[in-house]
Amino acid sequence: MNLQLPGSTVVGEDTQRRRMLDQLGDSPTFVAPGSRVAGDLETFGPLVVCGSVRGDGRVGGALSMAAGSEWHGEVHAQAAVIAGRLTGRLVVEEKLEVGATAVIQADVVARTIAIARGAVIEGAVTVTSGQPVLRFEERRRHSIDDREPAQPSGSPAAKAAGLFGH
Repeated sequence: MNLQLPGSTVVGEDTQRRRMLDQLGDSPTFVAPGSRVAGDLETFGPLVVCGSVRGDGRVGGALSMAAGSEWHGEVHAQAAVIAGRLTGRLVVEEKLEVGATAVIQADVVARTIAIARGAVIEGAVTVTSGQPVLRFEERRRHSIDDREPAQPSGSPAAKAAGLFGH
């Protein structure tokens, strides 16, 4: 089965193994590097955090936290790729991917979890699907200042915003 998304991107069996970050879509909300958000945050679609957030969050799509980003609070998301620092609680309805640069000081609940070598999780980890936690070696290179996520092949909006380097 294939699913056609805006921008003529086909998501199907051949792309199921791609990282969620590559499949953010065309309209994510951004918290830019150096930006600070204080208070609760809610989005109906994907959210890319490169700065810091202090407050609770509800993300209606995929949450992507870049290396160097921070979030202090309770976060609920449909899916997540975490490469930054999260303190509080993290609840993910579907897949959680924890990058090698991530430091999570929180209880974590997700349907499935993949953790890169080098990632730190301090807290209880609950996998709701019953599947084992997948361990993997991060193969993507990080940008020069290591605050941005590795280069994805997705989101034209993210590329246009200059969020992802080449």
